Amino acid sequence: AGCAAFALVDHAVVPVAPVDWVVKYLARPFGAVFLNLLFLAIVPLVFASLALGVTRLGGTANVGRIGAKTIGYFLVTTAFAAVIGLTLVNAIQPGSVAGDLKDKLMAEYGKEAEEKLAEAKSKKKEFGVQTFVNVVPANPFVALVEKDMLAIVFTALLVGFALTKIEPHRAAAVINLLEGINLLTEVIIRWAMALAPYAVFALLFSTTAKLGYTLLVSLGAFVLTVLGGLALHQFVVLPLLVKFLGGMSPLEFFKKSRLTILTAFSTSSSSATLPTAIKCAEEDLGVPKEVSNFVLPLSASMNHNGTALFESVTVLFLAQAFGVTLGFDQQIVVLILCILTASGMAGVPGGSLPLIGLILVQFGVPAGGSALVIGVDRILEMCRTAVNVTADLTTAVFVARSEKNRIAEPVASAAGVG
Repeated sequence: AGCAAFALVDHAVVPVAPVDWVVKYLARPFGAVFLNLLFLAIVPLVFASLALGVTRLGGTANVGRIGAKTIGYFLVTTAFAAVIGLTLVNAIQPGSVAGDLKDKLMAEYGKEAEEKLAEAKSKKKEFGVQTFVNVVPANPFVALVEKDMLAIVFTALLVGFALTKIEPHRAAAVINLLEGINLLTEVIIRWAMALAPYAVFALLFSTTAKLGYTLLVSLGAFVLTVLGGLALHQFVVLPLLVKFLGGMSPLEFFKKSRLTILTAFSTSSSSATLPTAIKCAEEDLGVPKEVSNFVLPLSASMNHNGTALFESVTVLFLAQAFGVTLGFDQQIVVLILCILTASGMAGVPGGSLPLIGLILVQFGVPAGGSALVIGVDRILEMCRTAVNVTADLTTAVFVARSEKNRIAEPVASAAGVG
């Protein structure tokens, strides 16, 4: 419907004003309300789920083992994704095709790119050593207000560990409070998901009615490189991991996960999809609650396979477009930076573009060069978020299978505490 509306406007069959009015006053606001309802529940859900997950797992021994498996899986799958991206962009060389469009795209989207970079700098979100220092928040309430997900994750883990060290009858009140927060967020999310079919339509319509297909055609080589890489990771790498590490049929996995993947696609946010992912993991994929409550909030904050692939393709694409040649050793640095920045970015729409700008300046490419891809970013962001969330669910399936007979006893004792 969105592409049809764009085509009718583009060919002067329909005036632009009515379509703009529908997008501005109906479709986009309705989609924004849906996203806000999901984001409203995200911070309390992540905090309560992670703290309870640690408590249910019984403390340091189980959490340390499961945490190591989870983060190890993140790093391996993210590295796979980034390598796929670098391989394809070197083979296809999409930047050489886009060289002629460089001036036009910079003129159209340069200002927006500068604003995104300036916003990232004003919030002190530059990636570096300070990023890891900020994981330990001086004021956890500031982290909660600013939705600093890595700091929230650290605080929740700390609270969970502390609860396992307190006498059970004293810890019970806090555990019951966290359980209550979880139940509240579940109700709010259930209300939000009742709007999902209509909100998904509104979000997709508002994007495609404004962008249409002309930019996709203009940047066709770049778009196909990204989509090809995402498809390889989504339909080859992740299914193999589900089959051999998760012990589940890939067809069964995708059938049971389709609603969650669609939610990720339409919202372009791993964080907004988290409630649906937890529900899917527990009710459809058979992941124990204590595993899903620990693994999935961690995944939504740190496991961004699709983003790492997109960043690796985009950095080399822009380097090619600006005539900057990156050798093998420099591409290894790009690979490492893509893995690190993808793990540290916020799981929200538009979270990767400022980070790409920060990587570009390391190699003498103008940070504002990200303007070349802003026009098609929303469409590609939908696709890479779907890959991010699929990878999150494969992580939960893998950890649940590997821990099948090891967490029953600690979980029982932790349940007794509550």
